[in-house]
Amino acid sequence: MDRLRAMSIFVQAVGDGSLSAAGRRLGIPLATVSRTVTELEAHLKTRLLNRSTRQLMLTDAGRSYLASCKRILEQIDEAERGAAGEYSAPKGELVITAPIVFGRLHVLPIVAEFLNAYPEIDIRLSLSDRVVHLLENHVDLAVRIGALPDSSLIAAKTGFIRHVVCASASYLKQHGTPFTPADLAAHPCITFEGLRFPNAWVFEGSGAQVSIPIHSRLTVNTAEAALDAAMAGLGVTRVLSYQAADLVRAGTMKVILETFEPAPLPVNLVYGAQGLVPLKLRAFLDFALPRLKDRLVSRAAL
Repeated sequence: MDRLRAMSIFVQAVGDGSLSAAGRRLGIPLATVSRTVTELEAHLKTRLLNRSTRQLMLTDAGRSYLASCKRILEQIDEAERGAAGEYSAPKGELVITAPIVFGRLHVLPIVAEFLNAYPEIDIRLSLSDRVVHLLENHVDLAVRIGALPDSSLIAAKTGFIRHVVCASASYLKQHGTPFTPADLAAHPCITFEGLRFPNAWVFEGSGAQVSIPIHSRLTVNTAEAALDAAMAGLGVTRVLSYQAADLVRAGTMKVILETFEPAPLPVNLVYGAQGLVPLKLRAFLDFALPRLKDRLVSRAAL
């Protein structure tokens, strides 16, 4: 049995939550994944997983073994990167993840500049609105919007993003402009599932947060759809400031209730803290941080 391969399959199965999902991600048959985990348990003479039709549950031994596997695989990965020269010269593949719209608007232009400046570095940019586990998905760097949980990761703050309430200029001209959060009771709203509490919006009022119930005439699952619906005159919506920035600058969308906005959300570049930082990652951090800060500052005022 190839124990390193077995460890990798075991870690992937736990990370994906099922043997079949791990098989799809790794491109190997489900039977191979199942047999590998079974052989690993036989080799260790202990059960690592309690299997059910819907999920995998780690045993106590499995939980301890998983932590050890992650540490061992990371050390091997680090050793291979070192042997390949990633610690002596900025080269190799850099894997970056970022939220979809933010990544397209702000990260991709910086990546394009970086690739021109560093011809020996390749980048795989994965745009996703879900939080990606860096180690389990072999990601070097993540762009995260919002408060960060305590972890062993290193975070470099680049700026802030606002939660903005907005409506089309034509809608406000026809229906009037809300001047306080309470005025939203008289307006249909378009809610975005990506934000918490879709049936109530939180505002700052008199030094404390105030939750204002809203009537959602339409609920969508992307910010782009929410903005399109607002542009069609269906009502008022709430998105992140960068998502509405182009429409606001064009004058077709208006930001309202600015004085009641909650505290802005921090934007961080997050990466692993263990061991040496590969020069390809250090090069990107040094290149991207000032440029991303400049972009966020220049677009902070809508």
